[in-house]
Amino acid sequence: MTQATNQSWGGRFSEPTDAFVAAFTASISFDKRLYHHDIRGSVAHATMLARVGVLTEAERDRIIQGLGEIEAEIERGEIEWSVELEDIHMNVEARLTDKIGITGKKLHTGRSRNDQIATDIRLYLRDEIDAVAAELARLRRGLIELAEAEADTIMPGFTHLQTAQPVTFGHHLLAWQEMLARDHERLYDCRKRVNVLPLGAAALAGTTYPIDRHVTAELLGFERPAENSLDAVSDRDFAIEFTAFASILLMHLSRMSEEMVLWASAQFDFVDLPDRFCTGSSIMPQKKNPDVPELVRGKTGRVYGHLMSLLTLMKSQPLAYNKDNQEDKEPLFDTLDTVKGCLRAFADMAPALRAKRANMLEAARRGFSTATDLADYLVRAGVAFRDAHEIVGKAVAYGIESGKDLSEMSLDELQRFSDTIGADVFEVLTLEGSVAARNHIGGTAPDQVRAAASRARTALDALQEAPHVA
Repeated sequence: MTQATNQSWGGRFSEPTDAFVAAFTASISFDKRLYHHDIRGSVAHATMLARVGVLTEAERDRIIQGLGEIEAEIERGEIEWSVELEDIHMNVEARLTDKIGITGKKLHTGRSRNDQIATDIRLYLRDEIDAVAAELARLRRGLIELAEAEADTIMPGFTHLQTAQPVTFGHHLLAWQEMLARDHERLYDCRKRVNVLPLGAAALAGTTYPIDRHVTAELLGFERPAENSLDAVSDRDFAIEFTAFASILLMHLSRMSEEMVLWASAQFDFVDLPDRFCTGSSIMPQKKNPDVPELVRGKTGRVYGHLMSLLTLMKSQPLAYNKDNQEDKEPLFDTLDTVKGCLRAFADMAPALRAKRANMLEAARRGFSTATDLADYLVRAGVAFRDAHEIVGKAVAYGIESGKDLSEMSLDELQRFSDTIGADVFEVLTLEGSVAARNHIGGTAPDQVRAAASRARTALDALQEAPHVA
């Protein structure tokens, strides 16, 4: 092998790699963020090799000490990354060999860059999932606390963005929380499939050295070694699954963002977003723009794109590893960065929403939001539901014509449409009575909202305390 060819694989080549090709195929510009996990995997690999007698204990100790020094150099910004060395693995290995000599070249015994990168990504993603989970839990707790505080705050509920029935702001916030609870469970479920060790699969077919993959799995905190060496080096399902989780999460955050944007507008004026999460206009002095929820809404498409990129990347690959898989990292890394940023913004912003209670209450009075309550009242009095529906529809038409809400009509006016209506009807036509009447699990009654918030907190505590978080 000449000095001009790559030190990791240049033995059978007679000329150096074209400079453009070297830069085009190198991944060090983005996979350098894996340095901690690459070094951690190498420490475990060296430990296992010494345990099975492939390395001496002295060689193991020199390797581990050298790797620790390299990690410190990287964190101090003293390493100059080499494109010629292609990736994080060879940059670290070359520096190790510079430091400790030929012993550094023994580290790669019994493994390939194929199983090494698969291990690095899983280690990295596992740690990142835990960071995402922590921010997701912080957001959920903030929403639960705000929901409890706003359990009695009446607002209109909507379907088709038209006034439907009165709910409470606390009940609406808990609907957001339910979306995030499903996301949280999906994230931990994904983590289970991330937590499988590829190392030991080598290039594709395992190794002839007497390695003990269970030792390596235990040292790195993996649940078990991967069962099949071909699949271990070529599987990227875990990255796709995480990005699918992220797409659903961002879809939920986007829906929340849309409501925040609407509610903060002058036309709704339901909530006030803290100034620190908004910006102004360079030309219109009065503007307070909800930039954070708007940007989160926009970033959703970015994450959707990464999911499609990874699915397309893997759709036609034969077993086992192919160079295509180098393209898995940038979509995954950007998805992680985007998700963490969006969750941090929401965890800080959403619990700080200030409800404009009087405006919400006034909006709930418009649009005949107690019409269904009047229909239910008639049904309880013995009127068939379809007939009750028609009676209330006529009353609403009269209300539109006269400019009166149902609760503003006199008993005589209401009895024009049905003599079944009695004086007690006004108990169900108040917004407070309407909300309180739905007094069942999942309903809008303030006591039910507070109970739901308590259950949500208990479920969140249980999820975080489960073994998968350890």
